[in-house]
Amino acid sequence: MNKTQNWIKRFTMTLLFLLALSVTFQAITGINLNFFIKQVLQMEVHAASSQTVNETPPPLEEAFDWSKYPKTTVIATGYTAGFESTGKNESHPEYGITYSGVKVKRDLYSTVAADLSVFPIGTILFIPEYGYGVVADKGGAIKGNKVDLYYETVEDVYNKWGKKEIDVYIIEQGKGKLTEAELQALNEDKTMQVFRQQYISSERK
Repeated sequence: MNKTQNWIKRFTMTLLFLLALSVTFQAITGINLNFFIKQVLQMEVHAASSQTVNETPPPLEEAFDWSKYPKTTVIATGYTAGFESTGKNESHPEYGITYSGVKVKRDLYSTVAADLSVFPIGTILFIPEYGYGVVADKGGAIKGNKVDLYYETVEDVYNKWGKKEIDVYIIEQGKGKLTEAELQALNEDKTMQVFRQQYISSERK
């Protein structure tokens, strides 16, 4: 934000200077400087555009003021859709299907499991170091202030998370249901794509 404000200030000062220079120069010499002014301004705009494109957005932890949301401490573990977590193989008709009916997903808004008496289906949490989690599932061992975070592989569970006690932020309380369309809409929100792309890229490394 500060870089954008600095560029606007610099652009305005440059414009005012060039206009003043043009009037003075034209009054003395009779030569119009508009062409040169246009060239300089085009260079400024191009430089600003390049800067904006190349800027890397901050991580989600730094991008928003999370203190305005209620937070609670949970024990967070990781799980997969596989047999080791669900007892289901890929051939099972309900493999990868959560209690809410949506498919498990690791994205900017990922599916997570929770005690539904604490976090109802559809509750949106922000989990530092993980991202947004949408409660879509439950588990026999998930009781009280516990959350199970979905990962695509067992290796990801152990290498990227493991088991942590962490403060999570309650962005929106769920109403007991979640649909594929709602989950998709969250992940395709245009205002969040810059974070989504950064996040997906880092997850695939």
